[in-house]
Amino acid sequence: MDGVRRAPGAPAPGPGDVERAGGRARRHLSPLRWRGDRPHAAGQSGRPPPDQGLKGMARMRKRNPLVVGLDVGTYKIGVIVAELTESGVEITGIGTAVSRGLKKGVVVNIDATVESIRRAVDEAELMAGCEIRSVTAGVAGCHLKGVNMHGVVAVKSREVGPGDVERVIDTARAIPLPADREVLHVLPQEFIVDDQDGIKEPVGMAGVRLEARVHIVTGSISTGQNLVKCCNRAGLHVRDVLGGPLAAAEAVLTPEERELGVALVDLGAGTTSVSVVHAGALRHTAVLPVGGGHVTNDLAAALRTPFGEAERLKQRHGSAVVQTASVEQTIEVAGLGGRSPYLLSRRALADVIEPRAEEMLLLVKREIERAGCDGLLTSGVVLTGGGATLAGLTELADHVFHVPVRLGVPLHLTGLVDAVASPMYSTAVGLVLHGLRQQSSGAARSGDGVRGQIGVVRQRMVEWLREFF
Repeated sequence: MDGVRRAPGAPAPGPGDVERAGGRARRHLSPLRWRGDRPHAAGQSGRPPPDQGLKGMARMRKRNPLVVGLDVGTYKIGVIVAELTESGVEITGIGTAVSRGLKKGVVVNIDATVESIRRAVDEAELMAGCEIRSVTAGVAGCHLKGVNMHGVVAVKSREVGPGDVERVIDTARAIPLPADREVLHVLPQEFIVDDQDGIKEPVGMAGVRLEARVHIVTGSISTGQNLVKCCNRAGLHVRDVLGGPLAAAEAVLTPEERELGVALVDLGAGTTSVSVVHAGALRHTAVLPVGGGHVTNDLAAALRTPFGEAERLKQRHGSAVVQTASVEQTIEVAGLGGRSPYLLSRRALADVIEPRAEEMLLLVKREIERAGCDGLLTSGVVLTGGGATLAGLTELADHVFHVPVRLGVPLHLTGLVDAVASPMYSTAVGLVLHGLRQQSSGAARSGDGVRGQIGVVRQRMVEWLREFF
C-alpha cells in the first residue's frame, strides 16, 4: 500500500501517479518539482521562460529537497514550504486561505474544503516558485484522544534487542478500539529494564524483563479519510499525517521546557488542544470543543453585528483583560441588516471578551488537573494557535494558571522568518519540521492509511526517542 486513503473501489495509482477526483490519476515525476524542471517536448528548452530571468535561474539551481506542511483549520488553511539548508530550516513559501467546509477541525463539506486547500497551495507555490505535489498534513478535532499504556515482555537473549522493543511496543498498544477509530501515534515515554526505569534507549542493555510506557493517540477513521480525500482531490499526495497537537509541540517548545515540564495550549477557532510534556515525553493530550470562534460568536450576538465584523473587532481592538481596555477610546461597530453603525468603547468590547476567554482557560486548567498533570508544569504554560493572538490573553492566563505563561511562536528558522513568526503558523511549521526529519531519516510510510503509522513507529523508533520531544 502507498499509505494514501482512497474512496472505496477507487483504483490504486501506478508508480509516479497522484490520485485525482473521480478515480483519475495525474502523472508526475516527483512529489515536488521546481517549475523550471517541468518536462518539455523535443526541441524545447527546459530552462525557465524569459520573463522569469535571473530569479528563475536561481530557482533552478536550488536542489535541496522541499517539504510542505498543510494545516487545515476551522477558519484558516495554512501551507508552509521549507527546505533544509546548511544554515537550518529555511521557509521559502507561505500560503493561507479562508477555510470553508470545516467545523471544529472536521471536514463537513468536501468540495468547499478542496477549494480552500487549492487557494492556499496556489499562494504558497507562487511565493516559493515551486509546484507542490505532496504534503505532510495535520489532523485536528475533538475526535483525537490520548491515553497512556503499559506493556511488558520477557527478553529472549538476556540482552535487549530491536525485536524486544518492537514486541513491547506492540504489547503496550494493544488497546480495544471501536470499529470507527484507529491508532494514529504510539509515542514512547520510557522503558524499564528489570525495574530500572527512566531508560530512553534500551537496545543493548542486559536484562530479562522489558517494560514500556507509551502515550497513544487515537482518532476517527472517517475524519482522517475525509481529510486525505480532500487533499487528493486538490491534486496532493499525503506523505504523512500528524496530529495537530504533536505538530505544534514540534515548532514552539524548547528542549528545556520539554524536559522540565510544560503544557502546550493550542487555541484554534473551533477547538483547543492541550498537550503536557514532561521528562522529554508526551504525558497527556486532549482536545476541547471550545476556541476563539466562541469569543467571536459572543461578540456578534452581544453587539448585534455580523460575524465578520465581530472577528475584525476582536483582532484589532479586543482585549482579554478588561482593566487594560480604555473607556475613553471608542470604535465604530457595523450594524446588522443595513442598520446604522454605532460607537462602542474598547472597555465595553473587553467586557464581552474576558468572561469567555477566562472560561476557556479554566476548562484547560481543569483538564490538566483531571489528568493529574498539574504538578508537572515546572516550565509553565505555552499558548499558541490563532486564538492565542488575542491581546491580553497571556496576562489572563497568568492569573488562571498561576505559573509562568508565554506566547509560543515557531523557533529556530531561517528564510521568511518574520512571515511565520506568529502563533497561527505553529502547527504548519511543526508539520514541516516533522516532514523534514522523516525525509532525512529515509523512512517511508507503510501499511494501510493511518494504520500504517504503527509500522512507521517501529522503523523510526530511534528518531522518536532522540528527536521528537
